[in-house]
Amino acid sequence: MTTATAAPAGLSTGVAALSPRYQVGAVVALAVVAVAVCAHIGLVFLHVAPSNTLTKQHGSVVDEWVFPEFEQNWKLFAPNPLQQNVAVQLRAEVSTADGEIRTTRWYDLSAEDGRAIDGNPLPSHTQQNELRRAWDFFVASHDSEDRPVGLRGTLSETYLRRIALLRLDRDGAAGPGDVVERVQYRSRTTNVEPPPWSGEKVSDRPTVRELPWWSVSAENRDGRAGKPGRAAQSGQAGQEGGAA
Repeated sequence: MTTATAAPAGLSTGVAALSPRYQVGAVVALAVVAVAVCAHIGLVFLHVAPSNTLTKQHGSVVDEWVFPEFEQNWKLFAPNPLQQNVAVQLRAEVSTADGEIRTTRWYDLSAEDGRAIDGNPLPSHTQQNELRRAWDFFVASHDSEDRPVGLRGTLSETYLRRIALLRLDRDGAAGPGDVVERVQYRSRTTNVEPPPWSGEKVSDRPTVRELPWWSVSAENRDGRAGKPGRAAQSGQAGQEGGAA
């Protein structure tokens, strides 16, 4: 039978066993960590707290620290939490290498993000928020006729176009030699069923919002792929032919 033996008398353990120089270093490191934690908690608190003198004077500092990784909101515990499931879907018109135009199937981008997050203990911020925030940005900056309201509306469309190209490329929507010419989004919104004890009745029929087709500029295509577009490639080929 093994028994624990006490440390010999006169011998220190833990931080006390370190030399004075390392003791000072350990104390300084702990102090830095404590200050950083307190500062982080304080900035996050100011972010979610009601408007006050500090946030009015130093709001930009708070936002720079909180966004985008530490964003907080009260929607989960608010009187009116999120009560709808919104699925964002996408399809495209693709010109093939032989000159034909084909329309792809609808890709459920929200479902793709959900599968990437499900079971992942450390999902990326992009998987969780990129598509959701981009769609919220679009809805908030457009009217009921899908017309942009101000410059932010146009910016939101450009952002969604680039996300569309990235997702279509990831899903292999365009084969070798194919070019994505136009993209179209739609959303499918379904009410979350209320708990039985609430007595509240909501419709279980989904609401579909289908946006018009958007043309894809060569700038967006080239910026996504990091390659020269079809026109640039043709020009380059012509120059090479002329030089030959």
